[in-house]
Amino acid sequence: MSKTNDYIEKLKNQTDWIPFLLAESNLPGPRGNLELMAAVADCGDEAMFKKLIDADRHEGSTTANEFLPCCGVVGLGSLLALKNMDGLPLVRSYANDERWRLREAAAMALQRWGKADMPVLLDEMLIWAGGTYFDQRAAAAGLCEPALLKRPVDAERVLAILDHITATIPMVSDRKDEKFRALRQGLAYCWSVAVAALPEEGKTLMEKWMVSPDQDIRWLMKENLKKHRLVKIDAAWTAAWLAKI
Repeated sequence: MSKTNDYIEKLKNQTDWIPFLLAESNLPGPRGNLELMAAVADCGDEAMFKKLIDADRHEGSTTANEFLPCCGVVGLGSLLALKNMDGLPLVRSYANDERWRLREAAAMALQRWGKADMPVLLDEMLIWAGGTYFDQRAAAAGLCEPALLKRPVDAERVLAILDHITATIPMVSDRKDEKFRALRQGLAYCWSVAVAALPEEGKTLMEKWMVSPDQDIRWLMKENLKKHRLVKIDAAWTAAWLAKI
Protein backbone atom coordinates (compact mmCIF):
# COMPACT_ATOMS: atom_id res chain seq x y z
CA MET A 1 0.00 0.00 0.00
CA SER A 2 1.35 3.45 -0.91
CA LYS A 3 1.78 6.14 1.72
CA THR A 4 -1.07 8.10 0.16
CA ASN A 5 -3.42 5.11 0.30
CA ASP A 6 -2.34 4.45 3.87
CA TYR A 7 -3.25 8.02 4.78
CA ILE A 8 -6.61 7.66 3.04
CA GLU A 9 -7.42 4.74 5.31
CA LYS A 10 -6.33 6.70 8.37
CA LEU A 11 -8.41 9.72 7.38
CA LYS A 12 -11.48 7.53 7.12
CA ASN A 13 -11.08 6.78 10.84
CA GLN A 14 -10.75 10.42 11.90
CA THR A 15 -13.79 12.23 13.23
CA ASP A 16 -11.93 15.55 13.00
CA TRP A 17 -9.29 15.76 10.30
CA ILE A 18 -7.69 19.03 11.39
CA PRO A 19 -5.73 17.78 14.47
CA PHE A 20 -4.51 14.78 12.47
CA LEU A 21 -3.42 16.94 9.53
CA LEU A 22 -1.54 19.34 11.77
CA ALA A 23 0.18 16.50 13.61
CA GLU A 24 1.24 14.75 10.39
CA SER A 25 2.03 17.84 8.30
CA ASN A 26 5.84 17.62 8.73
CA LEU A 27 5.76 21.37 9.35
CA PRO A 28 7.62 23.33 10.38
CA GLY A 29 10.26 21.66 8.25
CA PRO A 30 11.73 21.76 4.75
CA ARG A 31 9.02 19.60 3.15
CA GLY A 32 5.35 19.35 3.90
CA ASN A 33 3.66 15.96 3.82
CA LEU A 34 2.75 15.78 0.13
CA GLU A 35 1.44 12.23 0.42
CA LEU A 36 -1.04 13.29 3.08
CA MET A 37 -1.99 16.32 1.02
CA ALA A 38 -2.74 14.02 -1.92
CA ALA A 39 -4.78 11.73 0.34
CA VAL A 40 -6.96 14.65 1.43
CA ALA A 41 -7.52 15.66 -2.19
CA ASP A 42 -8.33 12.06 -3.14
CA CYS A 43 -10.87 11.29 -0.43
CA GLY A 44 -12.17 14.67 0.72
CA ASP A 45 -15.26 16.44 -0.54
CA GLU A 46 -16.14 20.03 -1.34
CA ALA A 47 -17.30 20.77 2.20
CA MET A 48 -14.04 19.48 3.67
CA PHE A 49 -11.90 21.43 1.19
CA LYS A 50 -13.76 24.63 2.03
CA LYS A 51 -13.40 23.93 5.76
CA LEU A 52 -9.64 23.54 5.39
CA ILE A 53 -9.36 26.70 3.32
CA ASP A 54 -11.53 28.57 5.81
CA ALA A 55 -9.11 27.49 8.55
CA ASP A 56 -6.62 29.84 6.91
CA ARG A 57 -8.56 32.70 8.48
CA HIS A 58 -9.10 31.16 11.90
CA GLU A 59 -6.13 28.97 12.81
CA GLY A 60 -3.45 31.64 12.58
CA SER A 61 -0.68 32.05 10.03
CA THR A 62 1.94 29.70 11.42
CA THR A 63 4.00 27.40 9.22
CA ALA A 64 2.14 24.30 10.42
CA ASN A 65 -1.27 25.91 9.96
CA GLU A 66 -0.45 26.69 6.33
CA PHE A 67 -0.78 22.97 5.71
CA LEU A 68 -4.56 23.13 6.15
CA PRO A 69 -5.35 25.57 3.31
CA CYS A 70 -2.71 23.83 1.20
CA CYS A 71 -4.71 20.60 1.50
CA GLY A 72 -7.91 22.44 0.69
CA VAL A 73 -6.49 24.16 -2.37
CA VAL A 74 -5.09 20.92 -3.78
CA GLY A 75 -8.50 19.41 -3.13
CA LEU A 76 -10.08 22.08 -5.29
CA GLY A 77 -8.05 20.59 -8.13
CA SER A 78 -10.01 17.36 -7.66
CA LEU A 79 -13.24 19.35 -8.05
CA LEU A 80 -11.92 21.06 -11.18
CA ALA A 81 -11.18 17.59 -12.56
CA LEU A 82 -14.87 16.80 -12.05
CA LYS A 83 -15.80 19.98 -13.99
CA ASN A 84 -16.81 21.84 -10.83
CA MET A 85 -15.40 25.26 -11.70
CA ASP A 86 -16.64 27.13 -8.62
CA GLY A 87 -13.26 26.93 -6.93
CA LEU A 88 -11.18 28.19 -9.86
CA PRO A 89 -11.11 31.85 -8.72
CA LEU A 90 -9.95 30.69 -5.29
CA VAL A 91 -7.18 28.57 -6.81
CA ARG A 92 -6.05 31.61 -8.77
CA SER A 93 -6.09 33.79 -5.67
CA TYR A 94 -3.85 31.30 -3.86
CA ALA A 95 -1.58 31.14 -6.91
CA ASN A 96 -1.00 34.83 -6.10
CA ASP A 97 -0.51 34.31 -2.36
CA GLU A 98 2.62 35.70 -0.73
CA ARG A 99 3.26 32.29 0.88
CA TRP A 100 5.19 29.96 -1.39
CA ARG A 101 3.56 26.79 -0.02
CA LEU A 102 0.13 28.08 -1.00
CA ARG A 103 1.40 28.94 -4.47
CA GLU A 104 2.75 25.40 -4.81
CA ALA A 105 -0.61 24.01 -3.69
CA ALA A 106 -2.33 26.02 -6.42
CA ALA A 107 0.05 24.57 -9.03
CA MET A 108 -0.68 21.07 -7.72
CA ALA A 109 -4.40 21.77 -8.03
CA LEU A 110 -3.89 22.76 -11.66
CA GLN A 111 -2.00 19.54 -12.31
CA ARG A 112 -4.89 17.49 -10.93
CA TRP A 113 -7.18 19.33 -13.32
CA GLY A 114 -4.78 18.72 -16.20
CA LYS A 115 -4.71 14.97 -15.60
CA ALA A 116 -8.47 14.94 -16.20
CA ASP A 117 -8.78 17.56 -18.95
CA MET A 118 -5.52 18.94 -20.31
CA PRO A 119 -7.06 20.85 -23.26
CA VAL A 120 -9.33 22.88 -20.95
CA LEU A 121 -6.46 23.53 -18.53
CA LEU A 122 -4.36 24.77 -21.44
CA ASP A 123 -7.11 27.16 -22.50
CA GLU A 124 -7.25 28.61 -19.00
CA MET A 125 -3.47 28.82 -18.62
CA LEU A 126 -3.24 30.83 -21.82
CA ILE A 127 -5.31 33.45 -19.98
CA TRP A 128 -3.11 33.26 -16.87
CA ALA A 129 -0.02 33.65 -19.04
CA GLY A 130 -1.15 37.23 -19.63
CA GLY A 131 -1.69 37.92 -15.94
CA THR A 132 0.51 38.71 -12.95
CA TYR A 133 4.00 37.30 -12.42
CA PHE A 134 2.49 34.82 -9.98
CA ASP A 135 -0.23 33.90 -12.52
CA GLN A 136 2.47 33.25 -15.08
CA ARG A 137 4.51 31.25 -12.62
CA ALA A 138 1.48 29.10 -11.73
CA ALA A 139 0.70 28.51 -15.40
CA ALA A 140 4.24 27.36 -16.10
CA ALA A 141 4.51 25.18 -12.97
CA GLY A 142 1.03 23.74 -13.39
CA LEU A 143 1.61 22.74 -16.99
CA CYS A 144 5.22 21.56 -16.78
CA GLU A 145 4.59 18.21 -15.17
CA PRO A 146 5.92 15.22 -17.20
CA ALA A 147 2.77 13.17 -16.61
CA LEU A 148 0.71 15.87 -18.37
CA LEU A 149 2.89 16.05 -21.46
CA LYS A 150 2.46 12.61 -22.99
CA ARG A 151 0.68 13.92 -26.10
CA PRO A 152 2.75 15.99 -28.56
CA VAL A 153 -0.17 18.34 -29.16
CA ASP A 154 -0.26 19.23 -25.45
CA ALA A 155 3.51 19.65 -25.22
CA GLU A 156 3.41 21.92 -28.26
CA ARG A 157 0.83 24.17 -26.62
CA VAL A 158 2.81 24.27 -23.37
CA LEU A 159 5.92 25.33 -25.27
CA ALA A 160 3.91 28.11 -26.90
CA ILE A 161 2.73 29.33 -23.49
CA LEU A 162 6.28 29.27 -22.11
CA ASP A 163 7.43 31.15 -25.20
CA HIS A 164 4.73 33.77 -24.61
CA ILE A 165 5.65 34.20 -20.95
CA THR A 166 9.37 34.41 -21.70
CA ALA A 167 8.68 37.09 -24.31
CA THR A 168 7.32 39.36 -21.57
CA ILE A 169 10.57 39.38 -19.59
CA PRO A 170 12.36 42.12 -21.58
CA MET A 171 9.54 44.52 -20.60
CA VAL A 172 10.11 43.96 -16.86
CA SER A 173 11.56 47.10 -15.30
CA ASP A 174 12.07 45.98 -11.69
CA ARG A 175 14.14 42.82 -11.84
CA LYS A 176 14.42 42.72 -8.02
CA ASP A 177 10.66 42.35 -7.59
CA GLU A 178 10.16 39.16 -5.55
CA LYS A 179 7.18 38.16 -7.66
CA PHE A 180 9.23 38.43 -10.84
CA ARG A 181 12.05 36.49 -9.22
CA ALA A 182 9.61 33.68 -8.38
CA LEU A 183 8.57 33.55 -12.03
CA ARG A 184 12.21 33.59 -13.14
CA GLN A 185 13.02 30.69 -10.81
CA GLY A 186 10.08 28.68 -12.10
CA LEU A 187 11.02 29.20 -15.73
CA ALA A 188 14.54 28.04 -14.85
CA TYR A 189 13.25 24.45 -14.76
CA CYS A 190 9.91 24.50 -16.58
CA TRP A 191 11.43 24.87 -20.03
CA SER A 192 13.43 21.66 -19.59
CA VAL A 193 10.29 19.68 -18.74
CA ALA A 194 8.44 20.86 -21.85
CA VAL A 195 11.46 20.44 -24.13
CA ALA A 196 12.01 16.90 -22.86
CA ALA A 197 8.44 16.11 -23.93
CA LEU A 198 8.90 17.49 -27.46
CA PRO A 199 12.66 17.76 -28.07
CA GLU A 200 13.06 18.98 -31.63
CA GLU A 201 10.48 21.76 -31.45
CA GLY A 202 11.55 22.63 -27.92
CA LYS A 203 15.25 22.87 -28.68
CA THR A 204 14.54 25.22 -31.56
CA LEU A 205 12.57 27.54 -29.29
CA MET A 206 15.25 27.43 -26.61
CA GLU A 207 17.94 28.30 -29.15
CA LYS A 208 16.05 31.48 -29.99
CA TRP A 209 16.09 32.56 -26.36
CA MET A 210 19.66 31.46 -25.66
CA VAL A 211 20.93 34.26 -27.90
CA SER A 212 18.61 36.84 -26.34
CA PRO A 213 20.26 40.10 -25.27
CA ASP A 214 18.28 39.85 -22.01
CA GLN A 215 20.52 38.63 -19.19
CA ASP A 216 17.70 37.02 -17.18
CA ILE A 217 16.47 35.05 -20.18
CA ARG A 218 19.95 33.74 -20.91
CA TRP A 219 20.33 32.83 -17.22
CA LEU A 220 17.14 30.80 -17.06
CA MET A 221 17.98 29.05 -20.33
CA LYS A 222 21.38 28.13 -18.92
CA GLU A 223 19.73 26.74 -15.79
CA ASN A 224 17.46 24.57 -17.94
CA LEU A 225 20.43 23.27 -19.91
CA LYS A 226 21.89 21.95 -16.65
CA LYS A 227 18.88 19.72 -15.99
CA HIS A 228 19.58 16.01 -16.38
CA ARG A 229 16.45 15.49 -18.46
CA LEU A 230 17.92 17.65 -21.23
CA VAL A 231 21.40 16.16 -20.95
CA LYS A 232 19.81 12.73 -21.30
CA ILE A 233 18.03 13.77 -24.49
CA ASP A 234 20.99 15.41 -26.22
CA ALA A 235 24.22 15.69 -24.23
CA ALA A 236 26.20 17.16 -27.13
CA TRP A 237 23.63 19.88 -27.75
CA THR A 238 23.39 20.88 -24.09
CA ALA A 239 27.19 20.94 -23.71
CA ALA A 240 27.64 23.04 -26.83
CA TRP A 241 25.10 25.63 -25.74
CA LEU A 242 26.35 25.74 -22.15
CA ALA A 243 29.76 26.63 -23.55
CA LYS A 244 28.25 29.49 -25.58
CA ILE A 245 26.05 31.17 -22.99
